[in-house]
Formats: sequence, structure tokens, C-alpha cells
Amino acid sequence: MTLKHVVIGGGTGFIGTQIVNLLSHKGISYTCISRMPGPNRISWHDLECYGLPENTTAVINVAGQNILDPKQRWSEGFKQNVINSRVETTKSLAKAIIYTKADAFVTISGVSYYKPNDKEYTEESKCEKYDFLSKLCHEWEAAAQLPKDSNIRQTTIRSGVVLGKTGGMIKQIYLPFFFGLGGPIANGNQYMPWIHISDLVNLFLFSIENKTVHGILNGVAPQIITNKEFTKAFASVMQRPAFIPVPRIFLNSIFNKERVKIMLEGQKVIPKRVKELGFQYQYVDINCACAEVIGKNKL
Repeated sequence: MTLKHVVIGGGTGFIGTQIVNLLSHKGISYTCISRMPGPNRISWHDLECYGLPENTTAVINVAGQNILDPKQRWSEGFKQNVINSRVETTKSLAKAIIYTKADAFVTISGVSYYKPNDKEYTEESKCEKYDFLSKLCHEWEAAAQLPKDSNIRQTTIRSGVVLGKTGGMIKQIYLPFFFGLGGPIANGNQYMPWIHISDLVNLFLFSIENKTVHGILNGVAPQIITNKEFTKAFASVMQRPAFIPVPRIFLNSIFNKERVKIMLEGQKVIPKRVKELGFQYQYVDINCACAEVIGKNKL
């Protein structure tokens, strides 16, 4: 399809910024929806009052409060912010897009949809809600649902841990590893579904450009690894030791047991449909992904 104009909810965040950079590189016009004013931006209030730009051909939503922000206490108020920043923004875009001639609506969700165990999950796997994070993913995805008679293609990308120097997990662990204080999280045996930021943003572009793409996509690399294997690869690239496990009790004290599950538990997620659709990954090996992140994005 010809992309005339793409609207990105959360376009100033970690993932959104990279999507904007990709669109700019390809000469595709865009508008970000953000709380911060600036060029090529509108606010969520503007969206509610005036709707989407008339020339919108695709809408992407990657808005969401950082769940693992250590500066934020895990209170009921913060939990509600986490929900609203994902569910309510998605609802707003789902409501607005039906009044446009847009072709595609692509939203993000998380692999926390799947219950941590040794089962291999593909996009066809169904899971019941089992905790706060699972319930969040279910509500997030439900908020994106368009009317059954809509002609707009809809895709949901369930993302794993996103590896990129400018945000997410890498930004949080870089300095501890740099000073030789890195290590596996608890015993490190939990699965860690991951994806390089370049592959994730390319998957978003792939989803809005190709008319055959719709439904659920697992936004993870094909390689299944554990946190311990990631730690070994990352420490090797940084040429630092990483033998000191991060104690579970320490993480619980900082993040609270409910949200620390993101780090202590993991799912074995397979991108079956992504590969069947012909998407080409740039980074399928964790060692190469870590080398790119560290080697080309110096602090």
C-alpha cells in the first residue's frame, strides 16, 4: 500500500521515536500523538476534539507508561496510570480511526499475555488472565478491537524485551554491567523472549505496508534464550564479568512482587506467523544483537 501519512500514538517514547526515525528515513509523513508539544505532534486532547488528520493511511499505537520505572512506587495510582496509558490511548485511537479512510491499525501488546511455563506459545495459543500483567494485556488488546464491519486491517504485536541502547532494559543495565556488577536475574533460568529495536520497528512498518498482514503477531526473535544466556552474551560484548546474580529479595524491595514478575518469569514464545508471512529479521542471534546495540550506540 502507499503510505501517505502515519499517526503514531506514543511517538516520542523509546519505540515510537525509532518508528518516527524509520518513517522519516523513508520519506513518509507522520504525526505523533504526545503529551509534549512539538513539530509534527498533536496532543491526546487534540485527538479527542478534532480526530485524526484527514490524510491518515495508517495508525500505530505504542503509548505506555514504563512499568519498570524504579522511581515510581507500585501503588494503586501508578497501576492505574499504567493501565490508562495503554488501554485508554488505544481506545481513543480505535474510536478515531473508524472515521477515517485509513487502511491499517497496528497496536502493541506484550508477551505477558502468555503464562510463564515450559510450553511453547505461538500466535494461535490462547491463555486466560492469570495476574495483573496478563489482565493488562487482555484489556489492552480488547481496547484495540474495531467494529466487525470495519474494513481497516488490524494487527496486534505482542512484544518481548526490546533491546536498544536508548531505552528499555539495556539502558537500565548498562552501567551496572560496565562497572562489572552485572549478572543474571535470580537464577537466570527464566526464558527471555527478546527482539532488537530495529526488527520491532521494521515489523510495524511491515504490518502497515502489507495487505496480507493482520491479527496477532509475536514480536520476538526466533531464538529462544534464558536470562542467563542473555547475561553471558551481553557481558561478553562489554568485556566485563557478570557472575553476581541479582537477588530476588532485592528486586522485590525495589519493584514489588507483582511487577517484578516481568523479570523473574518468562515465556517460551515463537514468532510462527511472523516467519510464515515472510518477515526478514536483521538480528536472529542474541550475540549479534548485543554487539550492535553496544558497538554502534556509545554513551
